[in-house]
Amino acid sequence: LITNYNVKDLFKGIEVSVPSAIVIGTVIFDNFIKDNNLEMFALQENDDLKITQTFIEAPYFPKDIKQKLIDFLEITKGPLAVRSSSLLEDSQFQPFAGVYQTYMLPNSNPEINERLEELLQTIKCVYASTYHLKAKDYMKATAYRLEEEKMAVIVQQLVGSEHNGKFYPDFAGVGKSFNFYPVPPQKSDDGIALVALGLGKTVVEGGTTVRFCPRFPKHLLQFFSTKETLMHAQQDFYALDLNGKLDHHPDSIKDPLVKNFELTVSEKDGTLFSVGSTYSTEDEAVYDGISRDGIRVVTFSPILKHKMFPLPEILNLLLNLGTWGMGSPVEIEFAVNLSVPKGKPKEFAMLQMRPLVISRELDELVIDIDINELICQSSQVLGNGATDEIYDVVFVDFNKFDRGKSKVVAGEIAQLNSKLLEEKKPYVLIGIGRWGSLDPWLGIPVTWDQISGAAAIVESGFKDFEVEPSQGSHFFQNITSFRVGYFTVDASNKIGFIDWDWLLSQPAVEELEFTKHLQFETPLSVRINGHKNKGIIIKPVTN
Repeated sequence: LITNYNVKDLFKGIEVSVPSAIVIGTVIFDNFIKDNNLEMFALQENDDLKITQTFIEAPYFPKDIKQKLIDFLEITKGPLAVRSSSLLEDSQFQPFAGVYQTYMLPNSNPEINERLEELLQTIKCVYASTYHLKAKDYMKATAYRLEEEKMAVIVQQLVGSEHNGKFYPDFAGVGKSFNFYPVPPQKSDDGIALVALGLGKTVVEGGTTVRFCPRFPKHLLQFFSTKETLMHAQQDFYALDLNGKLDHHPDSIKDPLVKNFELTVSEKDGTLFSVGSTYSTEDEAVYDGISRDGIRVVTFSPILKHKMFPLPEILNLLLNLGTWGMGSPVEIEFAVNLSVPKGKPKEFAMLQMRPLVISRELDELVIDIDINELICQSSQVLGNGATDEIYDVVFVDFNKFDRGKSKVVAGEIAQLNSKLLEEKKPYVLIGIGRWGSLDPWLGIPVTWDQISGAAAIVESGFKDFEVEPSQGSHFFQNITSFRVGYFTVDASNKIGFIDWDWLLSQPAVEELEFTKHLQFETPLSVRINGHKNKGIIIKPVTN
């Protein structure tokens, strides 16, 4: 589409393109698993690190593919991203966003055989992630079997520039052509974008980002006051360490060469000026730009307010073009490199595009029921339809919750989720703060696989401060593709309610330090009217 419609020439001084890449098809994956006799081991083993290590040590890799990879490396100098692209991951009806691993490589060793070895190791690590516990738990919640999953790998040139031994784009982000939480004057079809300084890891893992609607780029709710700006601004960023070396015996499945850095590092690198603002302690105000003294915050004001780069216009065009081309709403991942040599165009790189699964049922549900019969009600709900076969509730105790212990809470929920998944019992999950947050102070840092058995999820505000509802991550894409009802309750702003007194008065089947599991003899009912964004959860009928 970019080529056919001359998109790359529409914005003066900016090149819109897809970074050059090669795809290693699923046949190679099949052969690798078969030749190394890995399938039974990988299906039965539950230790992610052991699976990864065994895959790294697997000796057989097709010779002709190795030769092609050498040919590719001979013409490709500079860092690479090694990404998963499985059969199910980007499918139209069941996208598995963010379940598998992505790795970055400096690709800088003078010896081509060394570079080949590093590339093969990362390809094997991506293959291994097909069988990680996260993927296995994810599969349990679908109609698929893990044996049906096949993994292709995309090796793509990494977009960005070198800054003092690090490599990263000025900023990266995700754009969606459909917004599940439009705030007037925005409409759902106006879309939403999430951007962050540095590599896109911050965005896709639900870290602190700037959210804006490409049609209304100056309409930034998260920065409506100085206090909110400081609370919701990005404090650090991710970059590839160009001097790092891959360990043949890694001690973790995480990407070892992508590291976290403070904003002060970005300022020294000269990359903060295009996205930064300054908080002045003297008059307690936030000023656009970083020319004065004060605390630096990432607001994207130079771009969204002062039009330093036409990001909203490019996103509007690509999201509309993508939606038309795919015949469904889309999600795109992109990276922007402004740190280019003089005379060279700035780069907007489209990294990938996938369908965004949206429930389009047309049945309007009547949800007017006596308030005393409800566990929960909200006018900010994602989803559509009715679910009546739920007998279980897992909830975080509002009175005991401590933001400093949110990682413990995530562990407790994972434990209960695992048990209910095993028993094939869907449940309603009720928590406090933002679900799936990368920042444990903003909510409960669960990953999707830790709550994958939930049929409906409720997100309640903190007692002491407000958090924007979740919507920025692969985590959220999974909620929509599994058609999970998602309720946002914020009592302080009169957005719905939860009957905490009723929940706390029910006898628990299991009670952990911060969470409780309730089980009822009759089912409770979840009803969501997706056209009006309203939803209710009805208490079970008791004698």
